[in-house]
Amino acid sequence: MKIGIIGVGNVGCACAMAAAIRGSAREIVLVNRTRKTAQAVATDIRYGIPLGRKVAIADGDYDDLAGAGVVLITSGVNEKTGGATDRNDPQGRLKLLDKNAEIYRQIVPKIVKVAPRAVLVVVTDPPDPLADAAREIAPESAVMSMGTYLDSQRFRVHLGKHFGVDPAHVEAQVIGDHGTSQVFLWSSARVGGVALSALLRERSERLPELRKSLERDVRYANITIIEGHEASQYGIGIVSARVAEMVLTDERAVIPIGSFQKNFGVTLSLPSVVGRTGVAEVLVPEMSDEERSSLEKSAAMLRSALDRVR
Repeated sequence: MKIGIIGVGNVGCACAMAAAIRGSAREIVLVNRTRKTAQAVATDIRYGIPLGRKVAIADGDYDDLAGAGVVLITSGVNEKTGGATDRNDPQGRLKLLDKNAEIYRQIVPKIVKVAPRAVLVVVTDPPDPLADAAREIAPESAVMSMGTYLDSQRFRVHLGKHFGVDPAHVEAQVIGDHGTSQVFLWSSARVGGVALSALLRERSERLPELRKSLERDVRYANITIIEGHEASQYGIGIVSARVAEMVLTDERAVIPIGSFQKNFGVTLSLPSVVGRTGVAEVLVPEMSDEERSSLEKSAAMLRSALDRVR
C-alpha cells in the first residue's frame, strides 16, 4: 500500500507525519518542486520510524508514484500567503482558486500519467473547486475533495466542549463547501444519541445563542490558528491520513467528504461511503428547509467560483 503526497509545505509535512505515525501505509512517497526539501522531510521523519509502525518513507519524483493507491495533493498558495485570512471577506479560501488552479493544471497530468488508478484527494484550498479542476484535467481518475471532513471534526469538538463530553460521542456534520458558505446540520446533531434540542432544553439554553458563537468558531477556525501559529496544518494532516487509510483498506467508512454532485453541478461535501475507488456512494441526509436552502446557496457560490477559472 502506497501513499503519494504532492507538496511538502506545512500541510504536506503534517500529512506525512500523521501518515507515518498512524502507519497509514507501508510506503509513503513525498514529491516536491524542490526535491531537496522532500528529501529533508523524509529523512527527518525516518529517524523516528523505528519507534512506531513499519513504514518506508522517501522523497521521489512523479515516476515514483507508480502503484500508489491514493495521492494527497497539498501543493499551492496557502491562506496567509494568498491573503485569505479576512473574516469579513465572503470569498474566504476561494480567493486562492485562480493561482492554485493553475498549479493543478501543471501537476495533475504528471500524477495520472504514472498512477492512473490512484484516488486523487485534493487537500489544497479551496479543495472543492480544485477537485472539479482536477476532474476536468483527468476525467478518468477518481477525485475527492477533503471537503468538510475537518470542519465536521471541529463541529464535534466544539459541541463536546460545550456539553462537557468526549467529542467522539458527538454526532454532528458540516456539509457543502469547505469555506464561508458551509452548512451546519444542527437538525440532526446528537450527543450520545440525544438530540441537541433536548439537551439545550434541559440546560435552559437557547440554540440561536450557541449556534451564533459556535458556527463562527468553526467557520473561521483556520484563521484563528493562523493568527497564532502561521499555518493551519495539524488537523488537516491527521484527517487526510485517515482518508488515505479508508481508501487503501477499502474501509467503506461514511464521512462528509467532497465529490462531484451531478444534481448541483459541482464538487461539494455530503455524507459518503469511502473505499478503494474513492466515493462509492453518496448518502443524502435529512435536512431542515433552512439547511436545504443553505446547501443550494453553498453550491451556487462554488459554481460561480469554478466558472471564473474555466
